Amino acid sequence: MRNTPDPKTMAEAFGTLRADYEAGQTSRFRRRLTGVSPTGSSADWHLRNSTAYWRMMEQAREFDRNNMIVGQAVDRVVKNVLQEGIRPDPQTGDSAINTRLAELFAAWSHDPDACDSSGERSFHALAKLALRQTLVDGDVFFLPLLDGRLEAIEAHRVRTPERTERNVVHGVLLDEHRRALEIWITLDDLGTAGRVPRVRDVRRVAVRSETGERQVFHLRNAKRFSQTRGVTVMAPIVNAVAIHDDLQFAQLIKAWVASSFAIFEEVEGGIEVDANAKTGLQRSEMLGDGTVRTLEGLAPGMRYRGEPGVKLQGFSPNIPNPEFFQHARMVLSFIAVNLDLPLVVLLLDPSETNFSGWRGAMDQARMGFRDIQGWMIDLFYRPIYLWKVRQWIRGDMSIARAYDALGEGLFAHRWNAPGWPYIEPSRDALADATRLKNRLISPRRMHAERGRDWDEVAVEIVEDNDKLARAALAAAAAINSEYPEASLDFRELIGWDVRSRVYAGQQLTRGRPAETRETAGSNGRSRAL
Repeated sequence: MRNTPDPKTMAEAFGTLRADYEAGQTSRFRRRLTGVSPTGSSADWHLRNSTAYWRMMEQAREFDRNNMIVGQAVDRVVKNVLQEGIRPDPQTGDSAINTRLAELFAAWSHDPDACDSSGERSFHALAKLALRQTLVDGDVFFLPLLDGRLEAIEAHRVRTPERTERNVVHGVLLDEHRRALEIWITLDDLGTAGRVPRVRDVRRVAVRSETGERQVFHLRNAKRFSQTRGVTVMAPIVNAVAIHDDLQFAQLIKAWVASSFAIFEEVEGGIEVDANAKTGLQRSEMLGDGTVRTLEGLAPGMRYRGEPGVKLQGFSPNIPNPEFFQHARMVLSFIAVNLDLPLVVLLLDPSETNFSGWRGAMDQARMGFRDIQGWMIDLFYRPIYLWKVRQWIRGDMSIARAYDALGEGLFAHRWNAPGWPYIEPSRDALADATRLKNRLISPRRMHAERGRDWDEVAVEIVEDNDKLARAALAAAAAINSEYPEASLDFRELIGWDVRSRVYAGQQLTRGRPAETRETAGSNGRSRAL
């Protein structure tokens, strides 16, 4: 007979079951969180301590300045994301206006005196520095000036005065819907340690004008809706970077010490030695009992003399030891993954992977690069382009007339972000050709994927073919006049296929209409030869 479970026992068992998340419970295996509200914390709550916020920013800047890897890693990200620049592609519906807008933007962006308030950088150079400071500092601000130039405001200059009770988050004034109203900029570059006691000590700039036009371009990569200011990408890896610095320094010191001692001298007991003999830089140190001890500095190639009767033994340690490379690689991996960089790209060393591994790593990295391109377009490029078009409406008669005719359609545009070279050129190019042949993609979309403008490419193709065809026509005419029997077609000089070209319903043979004659076919019908 089968045993049936006791209902009371089963009920008690189910009553003790837990259906909550382990992550929400305390445990000796999980450290207790500090600095959070038990009812939930906004992103700005975690940044409420201004001293800690500025310290975090300065720590990231110090890594960027002095760490042997971090600064180069940030440069690698910027170069991969922006390359030769992100360019606007006007889509007003009027080709002449599209060309005019593209020309105006190109002329402005290439002239440092026209686009940079300091007159030092082109627009592309400003964009590269803006992305770099966003990664390192967390964010950066740009102010559009009436003369058409951009003024860069570094992150630490947007500060909250001490004597204000308004809803200001590190220099950004918010309304009840968390919409940015103003940024408060220090009058002088005080650094992160300077005090801003009063509201009148800052310059207040409205984020939008009375007509709703944006007057402040705030570039940041926010990861929560409630995050007003940006956070450095190095925030999660401060310990890893610091440890990496210490590891490298310790290994260098160990190698230096190991290579310093060239000769160990052993002195037997009873032998007098020159007590004043020096083998290195000496200094004196007072001990606690009042005696003086002489310390001798360490330098490569020095001799070390032991006390009489003391036997010395040389050593040759394995520096660095094998475990060092594994640990250093792990720390570098932490740094690389927080920057969306494969380790092989960070180190510029693909020797430890095969082609498939390299390709897979680059495919994943490019997804991160495209994401950065996306939020840079949204927060930096597009607002600046719209601001410039509004300026041209007021200052350029052709653009003003176009605005009267097109209205808001004048602002329509898209951006051509740079792509990346083929990883395997022959296969990748063949794949693009197959997609075009089977009408799986349009030429403009395919070229946009590669960071090219189809309008420019199409014009260049036609212009180049025109030049090539004219040169070939002239050469073919010269050859045929000298050698009439050659009957040379100009297409043969440039490699164009002339066997299957049909013009006006006639098949071309060697560039001329084929002679036709009527013959009786097997079915009694005539056919052309």
